[in-house]
Amino acid sequence: MFRRDLRPDSCFFSFLVGLSRSLLAFAALAKNQTSKGFAPVTIETPRHTYEYVATALDWWQADRYCEQHFAQLLFEPQHSEQGSFSKLLQSHHIRGSVWLKERDSVLHKTKRRRGHTVPVLVFRDKTDTKYVKVLSDFPALPAVTACAHLQWDTRTQEIATIFSYAVPAFINEFQLRGFVDEEGFVRFALIVHGHHSPYLPVFRADGQWHHFCVTWQQENGTWAIYADGKRRASASGLCSAGPSAPQAILGQGTFIIGQDQDSLGGTFRAKESFSGNITDLHIWQKVLSSEHIEKVRSCWVVEQDLIFGWSSNALEVESTVQAVATQLLCPGPVEECRVLEVGSSGFSYASCLQTLPFICHYSKDAYWQLKRAQLESSHSLASRVNSLAVRTVIPDSVFTSGVQDMNLSVALDALDILATVLREGEVPMLEPSDLLTVLQLLKQVSDLEIQEGDELEMLEQLGQYYMEVTELILEEQNSGTWSSISQVIRGPMAVVELCDRMVSLLVPLLTTERTKITIQHGNIGMEVRELELSEQELSGSAYVIPTPEKGRHDLIEVPAEEMQRLKSRGLHRVTVKNMWFGYGSLQRCLSSSGTRAVSQDTAAPDGGQKYLSTTVGTAVVSSTLLSDAQEISTSVRYHLQHRAQDLPNTLVGPICAFWNFSLSPDAGGMWSTAGCSVAKSLPDSTACFCNHTTNFAILLQVYEMERTTKEEFTLQTLTFIGCGVSFCALIVTFILFLVVRVPKSERTTVHKNLILALAAGEALLMFSELAKANQVLCFMVTAFLHLFFMAAFSWMLVEGLLLWSKVVAVNMSEGRRMKFYYVTGWGLPVLIVGVTLATSFNKYVAANHCWLNVQTNVIWAFVGPVLFILAVNSFVLLRVVAVTVASARRRSKMLTPNSSLESQMGTQIWATAKPVLVLLPVLGLTWVCGLLVHLSIVWAYVFVVLNSLQGLYIFLVYAIYNSEVRNAIQRMKDKKKALSFTNCSHHINYLSSPRNTTSWDTGKLSPAAETALPSPVQKDPPVKNITNKGNFGAKIPMGISSIMSPERPAVELTAFKCSGF
Repeated sequence: MFRRDLRPDSCFFSFLVGLSRSLLAFAALAKNQTSKGFAPVTIETPRHTYEYVATALDWWQADRYCEQHFAQLLFEPQHSEQGSFSKLLQSHHIRGSVWLKERDSVLHKTKRRRGHTVPVLVFRDKTDTKYVKVLSDFPALPAVTACAHLQWDTRTQEIATIFSYAVPAFINEFQLRGFVDEEGFVRFALIVHGHHSPYLPVFRADGQWHHFCVTWQQENGTWAIYADGKRRASASGLCSAGPSAPQAILGQGTFIIGQDQDSLGGTFRAKESFSGNITDLHIWQKVLSSEHIEKVRSCWVVEQDLIFGWSSNALEVESTVQAVATQLLCPGPVEECRVLEVGSSGFSYASCLQTLPFICHYSKDAYWQLKRAQLESSHSLASRVNSLAVRTVIPDSVFTSGVQDMNLSVALDALDILATVLREGEVPMLEPSDLLTVLQLLKQVSDLEIQEGDELEMLEQLGQYYMEVTELILEEQNSGTWSSISQVIRGPMAVVELCDRMVSLLVPLLTTERTKITIQHGNIGMEVRELELSEQELSGSAYVIPTPEKGRHDLIEVPAEEMQRLKSRGLHRVTVKNMWFGYGSLQRCLSSSGTRAVSQDTAAPDGGQKYLSTTVGTAVVSSTLLSDAQEISTSVRYHLQHRAQDLPNTLVGPICAFWNFSLSPDAGGMWSTAGCSVAKSLPDSTACFCNHTTNFAILLQVYEMERTTKEEFTLQTLTFIGCGVSFCALIVTFILFLVVRVPKSERTTVHKNLILALAAGEALLMFSELAKANQVLCFMVTAFLHLFFMAAFSWMLVEGLLLWSKVVAVNMSEGRRMKFYYVTGWGLPVLIVGVTLATSFNKYVAANHCWLNVQTNVIWAFVGPVLFILAVNSFVLLRVVAVTVASARRRSKMLTPNSSLESQMGTQIWATAKPVLVLLPVLGLTWVCGLLVHLSIVWAYVFVVLNSLQGLYIFLVYAIYNSEVRNAIQRMKDKKKALSFTNCSHHINYLSSPRNTTSWDTGKLSPAAETALPSPVQKDPPVKNITNKGNFGAKIPMGISSIMSPERPAVELTAFKCSGF
């Protein structure tokens, strides 16, 4: 569909709008010399709107034109869409070449040669004394690139050594040599492991500065020599001795500039020395690409894999070598930009300075939101500002303005008048069109290019006005206006991006005398500073902003250790840009539109709260480091005060986040938490650590508290008391098992391991709150809590498996079963904890207490296995209950066939309830109550009481009511009594044995015991493990064993035996 900015209301209306649009465009073209051409052609599709601008501009001007019109330069179409898109353009009579924007390409505009002041080493004449030693530790180099700027002394034609690198094992490890041939060309040869490349011409010996790079890599011995950005020579096989592959260049050697080393670090010869000037030497442990070498030639530093950067502090200069500061004029990089050939549906490249037509791209909704704002505007702000300025400062429509290259004076005057109008409140609330035109003006000012001869003192005043205008448009009364144009400006962070550009304009004001510039205007602040890394003691770069609350402040800093790391990379000076946006309408807009990236994670900290929302609860701060106008990645720390309004009965969980412009580009970006973590959390502030620099804030996840503070305190008190009682009970039980010599068996071994794991976990849990202050200690406590509670549940699983082996015949020997039990009980928890630490080390611990982080998937490393164990043990319990009930029914019919129905029902009920009551805590099934905690506070109390007293219950069942323990204690008493009788010389025939002489199954004495008894002693009759209980009138098993007959048990249903229950 082809239109010239028409709306489908009526033919007459369309005609008027089209006519007025054409007249406005004609007026704009008459005022702006850069906007020569026809009115844009509007092309609409179901999802997008395109504006074809026939005016030919260079790539940067085209990109700025689209940006200032709140659009984007057309991105390269997807491969599947190329043909259809080209046909769409041709159907609107569009032919030829148009500019494109590559999705992953960043272009740096450079209109002229850039001055670059560096220390230059002057080697006057060839001597055997002049040298410079690089003070850097070199690693082993499987690949290497060395680049420098060089000025050759044309007075000599002898071979000269530009640099030499020697190691103890080999002197000629890595060298670069050269000489001037008869035709006046400088020829270079590269030496690696003593192997020599041929001398090949690289540049003319004309006494001018030249840039060179040499590369070598271990694979195939491939090498190359570049001069002035072009590859002059390359080959493979350098240092490839026969079929064997070449070795890497050895590390820990000595690097000398200007001399050939005949011994390690010395023995120089004058005839092989270098004569000339050299500077800007950089060494990387990789092979740079041609694009990177072109950037290095243009004085851009490639930071990745840089092992030595040019710095006078990293050089040992011999006294006769001069070191002088010289300004190099680095050539601008020759950049080419992507071009769409409409007629052929193909792509090509052209110089970015060439002028071509272009296409601006809008989303459909954003385009019509922009048009609606223009049509509904009263133009009150534009009229007032333009009348005061007596010229057009703000156009009536964002569509009528072309690319305006402002100078410093015009920009200062425009912002001064605009700030005056906004400050005096002549326009009480900005209309959407007013806000758009102000943002358009701010874009034009931020794109300002400082020209030679400009009065730099005006820059600081420009920054003051810029901050004032930004603060005024972010006032509370304009919050609704910001929301109404959010799709057009692609989110409220657009104004932060504009301010970042403005801060960059202030960098030229920094001098050796003035190393910091700070501008603070109300709720917005900015700072730019230059830091010298040559100082011996480096401190962190901190930006501190006072807040409205007395004695409190926000802070963002680059740690001192990061500064030291930058220094070790060879950087000697960095520029730091900081910004601060206090809490206001910006945060409210961001809360409504930008928290989707993190608001999906709505898990409450402990299951006791209900997620409500995520809001930006602090100021927005940013920090950026630059070196030679290039951004450097480094870690930062920031500490921000919470500003969100307190809500009753809510809990706030802080999240450290940054604004990622690359997420959802159509929306202007989203909050992301990648690389950021909470370092310290307080009720009114949060400290964060992030491993990169950008725009930061703290998001507050708000939860509705389903329990009051009093209820929380009661639950914590009950937990502490219950765990304390359980811990003591478990320790006593464990000691009893060791002291009273309970016969060794599978069940006692399993009991001991379960008691040990549970006791260790509960002891750590009681004192875990004390470890919160120490991050390392809290991490260790969390890991051991995870391990011991996971082990406790694993041994509960083993308890279930042991029961199952008694219910169902398991064809496995006792020795093999115990090995399997140990692997399950201890090996499985160690594996789970180890894998969790390895995969989620940085997300392992919760922010506010020493336990697993429930805001991430880490918590499932505990909850997942626990749910599985509870499911298995529930199945085992059901099977045990079924067998017990069936056995009780058969026994009741056999022993009391004429009993009443009521008596039989009572027997079956007791047979069902008894194993459930005994086995429920032992198998860990009381933890199922945790799934019901969110339903009512009653379930929370039930959960805490049942599980915190689990150890006490085990003590009662395993020790107090365990027949084995009681029998062992009785034997000890009897033995002690027998010994006392013996000491009194009373003859008594008494059997004392450390081993149990009563059969577990039937109560009969074992054969060994029977033979050991003397004949006069009357043996006790077999113990019938049956007693009367209550009024049921039936014989109920005394333990949890179900007995088919008094002589032979059918099956034993539990791992322990109790009496008197």
